[in-house]
Amino acid sequence: MTTTVATQPAEPRAPARTPRRRRLARVLARLPGTTAVWLFTGFCLFAFAFMLISSFKASRDILERPWSLPATPRFENWATAWNDGGFGPAFINSTVLVVTASAVTVVIAGPAAYVLGRRPGRLSNGLNLYFVLGLGIPVQVMVLPLYALMNSLELINSLFGLFVLYVVVSLPFTVFLLTSFFASLPAELEEAAALDGVSAAMTFWRIMLPLARGGLLTATLLNAMGIWNETLLALMFIQTNDKFTLPLALLNYFQQQQFTGADFGALFAGVSISILPMIGLYAWLGRRITEGITMGAGK
Repeated sequence: MTTTVATQPAEPRAPARTPRRRRLARVLARLPGTTAVWLFTGFCLFAFAFMLISSFKASRDILERPWSLPATPRFENWATAWNDGGFGPAFINSTVLVVTASAVTVVIAGPAAYVLGRRPGRLSNGLNLYFVLGLGIPVQVMVLPLYALMNSLELINSLFGLFVLYVVVSLPFTVFLLTSFFASLPAELEEAAALDGVSAAMTFWRIMLPLARGGLLTATLLNAMGIWNETLLALMFIQTNDKFTLPLALLNYFQQQQFTGADFGALFAGVSISILPMIGLYAWLGRRITEGITMGAGK
């Protein structure tokens, strides 16, 4: 006995997209985001160029012809901001704080992040959670308790006290960033070092630390940028002009101009002195920051 099976006609397949159509679809999908990024970048470049050009112009030229180039560049605006605005001592104070606080933060956070990233367990997970919680606490909430503590330690109006605050406030983010970075390193290197009889401390110092230099550099640069621009803690804990940082010097100079007559050219020169070092640093090492964050986020 033979049976016959009725065959169903095959459904027509949707035409496959050609590579050109797929590329066009991807471009159209990214078009709104790309346009927004380029508009924001253009606005930032325009604001930066306006600030820099205005720093070489007289106040009358800035008000009457804001979009024109300076007929005669006024380099004395920069000298006025540096000398009369107190930007010289403030620049030195900010530089010392940025270099020391960034370096000490990474030195403290490096070993802690190595242990937390390479030794998983209940204790390390709990400590990781502790540092993550530290990221979510706004500095504004901690100002009053910190002021009471620093006052009892007689560290109000002290650059060393401000250095201690910057290290403490920067530690949660640095440990969080470096923990992910150390966790992404291969475990075979530690196992080979252990078989050769190398201690855990020497394994960290000679093997793992050099491999993590990208993450260490990224953490140092991000901390440096954050400390350079920090204003709230400096405003709360520094009280005399000789210990002002650059953000405080800029605020103080702006207040002076309200009483003595606004010198907009010198004001723009002061703003330029405040932000140009960080723009130069990012232009020099910005690619390292992106690579370090990407590698740390890969785990």
